[in-house]
Amino acid sequence: MSYGAGVALQAAIYQQLRTNEALADLVGDAIFDAMPVTAPSGIYVSLGPEEVRDASDSTARGSRHDFVISVMAGSDSGAGFGAVKAAAVAVADALEAGGLVLSRGQLAGLWFLRATARRVKSGAARQVDLTFRARIDLN
Repeated sequence: MSYGAGVALQAAIYQQLRTNEALADLVGDAIFDAMPVTAPSGIYVSLGPEEVRDASDSTARGSRHDFVISVMAGSDSGAGFGAVKAAAVAVADALEAGGLVLSRGQLAGLWFLRATARRVKSGAARQVDLTFRARIDLN
């Protein structure tokens, strides 16, 4: 097992989201790998936690990455669930469109697992957490 593809996967996901026009129409450039010190206003996207497991078999090494991408709207944005969910759909569409190229390893598959929509910060803010699974073959 190797965690070596973790950085490559994160960079490819970030690049895919940053260059997606439909997502940019909804959130602009508010796509973060590392959150700024103060939360941005409006709707924004943040790469979140990742859990990696060995997916090696008798023929090759591999890893399985379950990762979360969050779409959020702060209480100051006035955005309801509809706007946040629309941005979440754009995130999912961008990743499911394919074309992710890794600098290490090869993406064998990428699947949507689940989404959780909830109110945060005393119910004034909105958040959708999208969980995906990537299978990476390590040559």
